Formats: sequence, C-alpha cells, structure tokens
Amino acid sequence: MIIDPETCMGCQACQIYCPMGAIAYLPDSGICRVNLDECVECGICLRPDPCPTDALQQQELDEIRELRRAFSNPLVPHKSTSVPGRGTEEIKTNEVTGRFKRGHAGVAVELGRPGTGTRFKDVETVAMAIAKCGVSFEPHNPVTALMTDVKTGKMRDDVLNEKVLSAIVEMVVTADNLAGVLKAIKNVAGQLDTVFSLDLACRVNPDNSAPVEEIARSVGFMPSINGKTNVGLGRPLAKED
Repeated sequence: MIIDPETCMGCQACQIYCPMGAIAYLPDSGICRVNLDECVECGICLRPDPCPTDALQQQELDEIRELRRAFSNPLVPHKSTSVPGRGTEEIKTNEVTGRFKRGHAGVAVELGRPGTGTRFKDVETVAMAIAKCGVSFEPHNPVTALMTDVKTGKMRDDVLNEKVLSAIVEMVVTADNLAGVLKAIKNVAGQLDTVFSLDLACRVNPDNSAPVEEIARSVGFMPSINGKTNVGLGRPLAKED
C-alpha cells in the first residue's frame, strides 16, 4: 500500500486501520507515509475507504509483495493451494478430512498476529527445528510450498526477510514422536522475534479424553482443550477403521 504525497492532506484517518502500525504521520511535511518494510499488504486500511482525497492507493505488486498479500489478506487465495486466508484447510477440520488417524497427531505452529506479524526467517527457524524430529509437513500448505527442502524445513532465501500477518507451520506426527516435537518447539521459542500459538489435534478416546493432552503436559505445556465441530460443512471422512 502507498500514499500519494501530492494528494495526502495529513488527516491521519487511515492510521487507525493499519494492524501493523505501518502508516506514520510526518509532521515536517504534513502528510502520511507507509513504511513498506512493515506493511504486509493486508488491505485492511483500504477496505473502509477512509481517505477523503483517495491518496491511499494499492500499488502494483511484484511477486514478493504478492506473497505478503496472500499471507495477510484473507480475501486473496494462495497460488500454491488456491485457498484464501491461512491457505490450508487446517488441522481443526479433521473430522471432515480424516487426515489424522489414531496414534497420530496434527501439530500447527501459528506465527504472527495483528500488531506483531512475522517474518519468514522466524517461520524457517521453527520449521528447521521441528524437521530434525522427522515430521511430515502438510503438503497442501503455502508455507510448505516455500520450502526448498521439506526434509530440513529450509525455506527460500529470497523470502526470509518478508513480513506477513500470520503463517502456519503444519505437520503430522506419530504419538510416539510428539513429545520430541513439542520439546523442539519449546526450545526454539526464545529465538523468535514474534508471538505464536501451538495447536494440537487428534482423535479422541472413547471416554472423550484427548491422547495428546498428557503428552503436552509432560513437556511443560498447559493445553486448553477446545472442541470444534463443522456441522453441515462437509461429509465426515474420519472412520474408526
């Protein structure tokens, strides 16, 4: 996003809409300017049409800026998955997709949030730490599509300093391997210049207990058990056999 300096009147009406604080008022010139290094191309500032002089404009985006846009604007589909928003069906849809069988767990590390964002160098740090545990990264995920080596979690060098609103590292692990993966995530947390949340998904036991809960607690995580059912949104594929 850019602001035309010729038509900007410095009213600052656009500032409150930027979730990254990338719009600054320049008192010396009396206009506003977008810090393109911090702008994630989410389009949030443009949608309410706050500028009385139409100085706020969506500039022509190159491939790298389009990448920022896809990870930050929920209305834009990712080229690698054709899915908008997060770019993946996500582990919480398991009752429909049936990806995680008994004895396995879905793990997702969601890096970045409005107000913080994340750069892909932090995403790579998490991915490479987890990859050492021998995980299988979700193939239908735009983060995985940016990896040059899915066995090590190495990502494209040209995207490492790019900033986006949020990105998800998603994978499948066996129950026996889950503790090691969670320890790797805990160990790497202090190296990150962003916030993240950790998601775990699994098939529940007949007594409705979650097998991953005890494992998570054993390595120092305090899980908050949440259930989500997608009623009427798809045909359940998960079966006991």
